[in-house]
Amino acid sequence: MESNQQHLSTSTAAQLVNWDFAAATAATLVPPGPKMSRREIQAAVADLRRLADESVSHVHRITGLDAAENLRDSQVLIVDRASWAKANSQSFAALMNPMLQHLAETRPDAVKATNTAVAGTVTGAELGAVLAFLASKVLGQYDPFAALAAGRTGGRLLLVAPNIISTEQELNVEPADFRLWVCLHEQTHRVQFAAAPWLRDHLLDQIRLLSTGLMDKAQSLPERISSMAKQLSAAAGGREESTGNGVPDRQLDVLTLLQDPADKARLSHITAVMSLLEGHANVVMDTVDASIIPSVKTIRRRFNDRGVNRGWLDKFFRRVMGLDAKMRQYADGSKFVRGVVDKVGMAGFNRVWEQAENLPTEPEIHNPDLWIKRMGL
Repeated sequence: MESNQQHLSTSTAAQLVNWDFAAATAATLVPPGPKMSRREIQAAVADLRRLADESVSHVHRITGLDAAENLRDSQVLIVDRASWAKANSQSFAALMNPMLQHLAETRPDAVKATNTAVAGTVTGAELGAVLAFLASKVLGQYDPFAALAAGRTGGRLLLVAPNIISTEQELNVEPADFRLWVCLHEQTHRVQFAAAPWLRDHLLDQIRLLSTGLMDKAQSLPERISSMAKQLSAAAGGREESTGNGVPDRQLDVLTLLQDPADKARLSHITAVMSLLEGHANVVMDTVDASIIPSVKTIRRRFNDRGVNRGWLDKFFRRVMGLDAKMRQYADGSKFVRGVVDKVGMAGFNRVWEQAENLPTEPEIHNPDLWIKRMGL
């Protein structure tokens, strides 16, 4: 009897979000990108692959992390916008399905009162719209959770070729320089998770604990699922073109209304970790000098300045989906990394990858001396 009930909850959970419809919706809504011939596309893909490989040695030299010498546990994929959206819908499914199963098991009456087929389609459409917006903006993303459904440990690095090309054209910068610059950031994320193989499961546990708590506290099932799906998609935005690779805007995010002290502590921890990861990758990409990327200063200046001219609607959506908060994450994390490295060197900073207890807290992100003192450096 218990086995039948568990099977029923698993089946019901699978219907609460129509992941296939989310991917299909995103593919329908997202524009294809710059017009290019087949030969131009093939050349761009080959160039991105070459630069992704080349960037690893620079990451190794700058970070001093030996994990950069062996990255065979994860993939590098050059994708279009629709493929990025589909890949993320698959990762979200792997992340959310255990939470949805928990919901089906603990709140069966709420699930029973909901037309799961309709709710799943509606939520899938909402998630698809969010993915479509992000799919036209994200330059790259390292997804540590990609292998969850397959039971593997490795992640995958996605480089979104149409967005990289359209952005380099808009900025009017040297394509090879810009592509290497983006690859440096994303390969740094890949190296981070290789250097700290415990990090994926640690983040996964924290996300699931937070998400399960938030779902339990929401008043309506559609609100619960839709909010969680949107936040996951925003958090997974990766290297987005307006940033300086995920925390919701504190004023507009409905999830902030549902937090108890435990939820707030978990969100604070996840915020700190994401700030660390993004800031570290930003520091690496900006550490290279003109001997590696001749136009690096021009790229950074134009990349930062372009956000000033965005329309109000674009800015509104970015704020709602947490992309403004993501910009702050890059800045806060970068200051932390530079603050630590300036005082104790890169070797001292690299203690952060040894164990979960060494990860900085949110107050430490804003005051690196607190972390240095706690580490005894």
